Parts: sequence; C-alpha cells; structure tokens
Amino acid sequence: MRLLRGPGGAGAGAGYVAALGGFDGIHLGHRALIARTRELARAGNLASMVISFEPLPKEYFSPDHPPARLTNLRERWRLLEQDGPDAFWVLRFNERLRLLRAAEFAQLLARGRVRQIVVGHDFRAGFGGEATVDWFRNEGARHGLAIDVLPPVMDAGLRIGSGAIRTALDARSFDVAARLLGRRYTMRGRVVPGDRLGRQFGFPTANIRLARRRAPIDGIFAVRVRGVGAGVASIGTRPTVGGQVPLLEVHVFDFAGDLYGRELEVEFVAWLRDTLHFANVDAMIGQMHRDAAGARAMLAQN
Repeated sequence: MRLLRGPGGAGAGAGYVAALGGFDGIHLGHRALIARTRELARAGNLASMVISFEPLPKEYFSPDHPPARLTNLRERWRLLEQDGPDAFWVLRFNERLRLLRAAEFAQLLARGRVRQIVVGHDFRAGFGGEATVDWFRNEGARHGLAIDVLPPVMDAGLRIGSGAIRTALDARSFDVAARLLGRRYTMRGRVVPGDRLGRQFGFPTANIRLARRRAPIDGIFAVRVRGVGAGVASIGTRPTVGGQVPLLEVHVFDFAGDLYGRELEVEFVAWLRDTLHFANVDAMIGQMHRDAAGARAMLAQN
C-alpha cells in the first residue's frame, strides 16, 4: 500500500475508486466501505484508495477540547495495510482545505485521479459541509466523479461508528468495543527511552508516545503485546513521580530483552483501575505488584 501526502494526489495511472472519510479506528463500518471500494475498483479495472485527513476535522474545529482519538496516523496506516487498499492518501486538514467549496473539493479529488468515491450516507465535506451525498449525486459527473453510498452498518441495533466505540471504551466495555471494531482495541508506536524508574522499581517498562491530543482511555490495563507477550500497562501522567506528559507504559511479564526502537502493538484486554496518586513510592510499588497479579488473572480468563 502506497502512502500519499499532500494535494498532489496519486499522479499517473488509470485512476482510483476511493473510500473517503475520517477512518478513526478502522472499525467494521470502515471495513465495509473499504470492501466496497475494492469491489468497485476490481470491476472497473482501477486501483483502490482510502482518503483521510490529518488532523481529523473534528480535532481541527475543537482545538481546545478535541474528541478522543482512537487511532493516530501511524495506527491508521498500519491497520489499513491489513485491509489491502492500493493507496492511502492523507490530506492535511487546514484552513485552506476547510474553505474549499464543493466544486473545488471535487476538483481536488479529480486531480488526484479519483474516478469514483465511496462514502457513508451522512458524508459531508467542503466549506460549510456543502459537498454532501446529494451534491455529488447531482454535480459529481461534471467533475468526472461517480459516487457510491453505503447505508449504516449496524450491530444489535447500534450504529457502528467511532463515537459508539469511544463511548464503549469510556465505559470500559472492552468487549463491546472489540465487537464494533472487529478486533480488540490496540495502540501502536515505537518504544522510546524513558527515565528508567520502572526498572528501579522492578517493573521495567516500554514507553510509547500516544501521538494524539487526547486518548480514549486512561488508567491501568491488562494487555497483550503482539509478538512479545502479556503484561500490564498504564496510560497517564504518572502523578506520583511528577510526570507531566501522558504516556503508554507497558511492563511485559517474564521478558528480559531490549525493546528500544521497536514498533509495538498493544492490545487492551481489560481495565484494572484508575490512575492514582500514592503517598510514597513504596505504596506505589505495592500497588504495582497487585496490578501485575490482577492482570495475570484477567488474561488467564481471556
């Protein structure tokens, strides 16, 4: 899968059928869009593409109170690689893009050799949300763009969407989130050097930057790290030791290797507790031992 950045688009080639949207989380609704895109691309002898934005529009419009971000750019890219679109085109959402009228937005897509778009029924883009499904149905052909619209994807009467998944994660309903995602919720990133406090306490951790303004979860969790092992993880600022920046810290049970620089995917199995401020380090270490025992028991059940 090719990663394309900026307004230049895809360059030469026969053209693309493109799924268009935020794609935060790459959930089952997104996968339905991608599957339809690939189907139409094969039928039309075209390539398949996913088009998304960075930052996500809702983040841009609410800089002080952004919605929780399910997936950062790296996570979306890696998840999309598994679905197999031929290209992932990331458009920078800024004031220039925000102000594009519907026709200008359609022209941007056409210059990127997009021949058909696949969207959800409530899709909106362009200045003031002018580029709606109805607009593309009425005006898309004059810009060389066909449109295919998918109805909502439902699960037990619940519309599958990023908002529903955020709600499930906020309620610590990891099984519900997994059902809507089609997989357990994960975070991914490269392990960066830390202050090695965990090692001093007997709990060495792999530190991963969250790479988002606001995470959908925080606290202590039972986790599995793909290709490495099971463990216990923390998302928070580490208030007892004066931390300021939220981090994902993972202690992998019975692991003695070097993880620095590796890209890890952390799968969240169960929530254990909230982040706490302890009176002293000894109290914190005692709780860490209890957390590890609780995570081992929870993982054994799952």
